[in-house]
Amino acid sequence: MIVDRDTWISGYRTMWLMVMFDLPVVEKDERKAATGFRNYLLDEGFHMAQYSVYYRLLDGKESVVATERRIMAKIPPRGSVQLLAITDKQYENMKVFNGRDQKPTEKPNQLVLF
Repeated sequence: MIVDRDTWISGYRTMWLMVMFDLPVVEKDERKAATGFRNYLLDEGFHMAQYSVYYRLLDGKESVVATERRIMAKIPPRGSVQLLAITDKQYENMKVFNGRDQKPTEKPNQLVLF
């Protein structure tokens, strides 16, 4: 993808970081921790794909590693959190369905930040 005539962003360099989690929400403190974690992800620029699946486009592996470190420091004490990084080219292969109707893979406008 070309941002301007002097800048080229490679679909193999840019990476999507997906955060998937299953956090307990039975007790009041667990609900507070889960809500705090979701809000943290939103504040960090992540978009919600599903209630416990968030994603963000980052500029390369170094950005992924730095973001992963910040997320790991915010993980609640209980529950399961998975982090998955894929290239933009791999992300393009995702199939999205709304019921039985396939929707085109949509990317947020976050790419313009680079």
